[in-house]
Amino acid sequence: MQEKRVGVVFDCDGTLLDSMAAWRELESSLAERAGAELAKEDTDVLTTMTIPECGAYLHGKFGLGESGADVERMIDELMRDYYENRAVAKPGALELVRALDARGVPLAVASSSPKPLLDAGLRSAGFAPYLRAVVSVDDVGASKREPAVYDRAREALGTTREQTWGVEDAIYAIRTLNAAGYRTLGVHDCDLSATRDDLRREADLFAESLVEVTVDMLLGDS
Repeated sequence: MQEKRVGVVFDCDGTLLDSMAAWRELESSLAERAGAELAKEDTDVLTTMTIPECGAYLHGKFGLGESGADVERMIDELMRDYYENRAVAKPGALELVRALDARGVPLAVASSSPKPLLDAGLRSAGFAPYLRAVVSVDDVGASKREPAVYDRAREALGTTREQTWGVEDAIYAIRTLNAAGYRTLGVHDCDLSATRDDLRREADLFAESLVEVTVDMLLGDS
């Protein structure tokens, strides 16, 4: 039986790569440099931002660095080592990607992280050979509060929005995908990104981990 035409666009941090703790540590470290401490409202806002927006926010609110661009350089310096040398896959992520590729499902990544860091991390964790595109919000000039980054990644797959799964751990990104007409799989990483209840309520499918997700779940009607 011929399988349905389906594509998958994965988020990277917290979905494919076990990297969200590294980003939270980075934010706290940068705040400490400015003699400040991040409140929950700060981390909630930073989670939805592009790197330039994060730089501007940390500079504007806490006086970190000489400018927002200066903070961006700090972020790049601190995170480059992680992505190049210490990035690891989330449980079940690489296995699912390989299984989808083996069934002919085209795959891409859409992320808020800078492209050089993405390329390094996905390569070192073993994902790169299976991806048709890796797109950063920097490539489209818009955060994941808009669907542009997903649309750019999807173009490489040759699928429509209705044929494409967006796999995310962040609730604001799930909402963006839902509003744009994508299918959505919410995968829990940490409650700072989204609670389990949020993901169960708003995503088409919910998984505690990608270990639970099978190819047939994404190729089926559910």
